[in-house]
Amino acid sequence: MAKTSGSNVVLQYDMVSLTHPGRVREHNEDAVAFDALAQVAVLADGMGGYAAGEVASGMATAQICARISRLKADYPKVTALDLSTELRFAVRHVNAEILRAARGNAQFSGMGATLVAVAFTGNVAVIAHAGDSRVYLLRQRQLRLLTHDHSALQEQIDMGLILPEDAEKIGGKNLVTRALGVDVKLEPDIAMHPMLAGDVLLLCSDGLNDMLTDAKIEAVMQRYAEHPAAAARQLVEDANAAGGRDNVSVILVNVHASA
Repeated sequence: MAKTSGSNVVLQYDMVSLTHPGRVREHNEDAVAFDALAQVAVLADGMGGYAAGEVASGMATAQICARISRLKADYPKVTALDLSTELRFAVRHVNAEILRAARGNAQFSGMGATLVAVAFTGNVAVIAHAGDSRVYLLRQRQLRLLTHDHSALQEQIDMGLILPEDAEKIGGKNLVTRALGVDVKLEPDIAMHPMLAGDVLLLCSDGLNDMLTDAKIEAVMQRYAEHPAAAARQLVEDANAAGGRDNVSVILVNVHASA
């Protein structure tokens, strides 16, 4: 757990994670990492076939988590703007490292990863995002999606070609338009969100939200709002019960007012 202050309220961040290969795939190419003391959590969904995707996602989560942890250790009073800059540089750097590794080893050719990373300072969450992994916020028992998928399907929704309510019935949802290891000029989306005591953040790979509707995710998070480990287990179990067609990973961050 970690404590931080903002707006005269000291906030405490508790983090748990869970990852599972699902019911169809033999290999888990998702990766998760968090450092509660440094107030950073990172989740990546690997792409590129057996073993290669795992390498890319592992590089992304380990390097970004370590970089933010070092920053927070060196500069305890880091600002949200500082975190935004550092997260952008961290994503650029690991993207270049993934591309370099892919060029240098035929076994890793074509590997990549989608990414969500969240770092906290004061009462602000800074989110870096590339691909279709997601960050949700549960606030006052209502779930809201904080990220915007970088996918061909989302682009069609944005253009009005597909209604959001029809998207669940359409194939090709996993065709991403932005990811690490694809474009040397990759730029992540960076956003800042104020945090309140009682908030719960959910980072997840698409193996969760492809299997469960937002309404189902919301219901589970409401039921286990004070028990993040139980919420993580239930979300993964429900995704597998619904088919488990992909690896499924979650990180839950519960925000409390410190006693």
